[in-house]
Amino acid sequence: MSKRPEPVLSVVVPLYNEAASLPEFYGALKKVLGGLELAYEIIFVNDGSIDPSAELVREYQKDNDAVRLISFSRNFGKEVATTAGIHHAVGQAVLVLDADGQHPVERIPAFVAAWRRGAKVVIGRRDGRRAGIRKRLGARMFYALFRRLTGIRMDPDATDFRLIDREVQQQFNRLTEHNRIMRGLVDWLGYRREYVMYSEGSRLQGGATYSLRKLVKLAVDSTISLSISPLYITAYIGAVVLPLATLLGLGMVVNFLLGDPAGLHATGGAYLMVLALFLIGLLLVSQGIIGLYLSHIHTETQQRPLYIIDQTNSRD
Repeated sequence: MSKRPEPVLSVVVPLYNEAASLPEFYGALKKVLGGLELAYEIIFVNDGSIDPSAELVREYQKDNDAVRLISFSRNFGKEVATTAGIHHAVGQAVLVLDADGQHPVERIPAFVAAWRRGAKVVIGRRDGRRAGIRKRLGARMFYALFRRLTGIRMDPDATDFRLIDREVQQQFNRLTEHNRIMRGLVDWLGYRREYVMYSEGSRLQGGATYSLRKLVKLAVDSTISLSISPLYITAYIGAVVLPLATLLGLGMVVNFLLGDPAGLHATGGAYLMVLALFLIGLLLVSQGIIGLYLSHIHTETQQRPLYIIDQTNSRD
């Protein structure tokens, strides 16, 4: 039996209870990949599904030796499942997409074409969201705040439907944080990128698996992972409260010593309130100083590379 050639394209598909939609998805994916005329592998990552998703993938493996299966011992979440697939991919490019039908497999050739033109990162971008206006507005507000806190510009319509070059994959594999958002980390890495527009399809089966609680947790985790700005919030508040309390307190003392020319008629309770305000400001500034040290600890324990080299010129 001839040895299967090394894959040029690795396709990573996280699975969580996708048995109902998997046959239709796999059939369409296999057809599209077969038309690319390049060696490929499909890595299904079973994220602790309690339905027959893994059994279906094993059936596909009998007829297609390009299919690989990674099964978790329990549900670890989509971001971790996606990361595991990227870690195990051996192709020259890695494409990530969902199995629910919202990422149209028919657009895969456009991703590959952009990669062959030299793009190291190819990002799927929705040309129109199916979500309601409240969800769209919430997403845009979050990404605007995220950009301000982290300095990383993330497109609200950009998705996890994306392709990364092997060079980007190798750098991605060096990132060690546990609470992660794949698209944020890929954006942090940089590199030349292109966008592929697509119309979001309807779910093949079922509804959204991400609850509001999970979405909020993902937003918080990604912000904390990619930014140390929240640690400084108390310092900023304290920097405003402390000088105001100091000036107010000094003004009240001077006014008292001069015989109350301002006519404040300040009582002992008023002085206590100003003193309490001063102590609160002092406490907030102290917490901000602690936050500075925590930010350095946070950055060091992430063990990210100091820099990412895209290209280098050598005399050799």
